[in-house]
Amino acid sequence: MRNADIRRLDREIQATMKKLEAVRRGEWWPLNGSERRAMARALAGGAYKVARGRSAGREEQRMDATGSAAEIRLNAELTALHGERQRLITEAARAKAAKKKSSGWF
Repeated sequence: MRNADIRRLDREIQATMKKLEAVRRGEWWPLNGSERRAMARALAGGAYKVARGRSAGREEQRMDATGSAAEIRLNAELTALHGERQRLITEAARAKAAKKKSSGWF
């Protein structure tokens, strides 16, 4: 494989790591659409309960669970990207070794 493919994967890995850190800080921008909607529902429900003088504990738990699910999703994506990068590096090394062997330099 080409080095450009590996560099592209490196950029994707860096972007995913930034997203993961942002989710850990509680930021919403890395969330996908369903995760954002779940957070907004929990936030609105909690605000309504607090306005009525009740506890918003369950909504806080929902927000924490949604954040944890996003973190798990990004970790899985990061693992897959690392695996793909390793596969490309191994494939490139095999191709290089085969080319070297066939050229008679051994």
